[in-house]
Amino acid sequence: MQHEMEFQLYGAIAATQVVLPAMREAGAGTLLYTTGAGSIDPVPAVANVNAVAAALRNWAINLHKELDGTGIQVAHVGIDVSIGMSVVPGFPTAKPEQISPAYWDLHTIKRDQAELVFSL
Repeated sequence: MQHEMEFQLYGAIAATQVVLPAMREAGAGTLLYTTGAGSIDPVPAVANVNAVAAALRNWAINLHKELDGTGIQVAHVGIDVSIGMSVVPGFPTAKPEQISPAYWDLHTIKRDQAELVFSL
């Protein structure tokens, strides 16, 4: 789990600490954090990844609440599909161009939304 904590959670926090001051000064910006949907509905086979993803999801939603009304959009995106091709038979698959509009919508028109789950 330590590797996942450093990669997913601490990486997101470190990146945020770099860009957030300028966003606060400008009164504008967008921070979108992505995990698998296991952050919302855990899968036992990847419990370590899901636990850390849930921590990132929680942190992102809290940051959304903290920055509400500042002009800075923060949201979590849970991806509930394989991207490109699936290694799990029968699991839904989406192309990046199918997923990307969800991010654009969070950045442009759904700026009050703290979370979006992408599924087919």
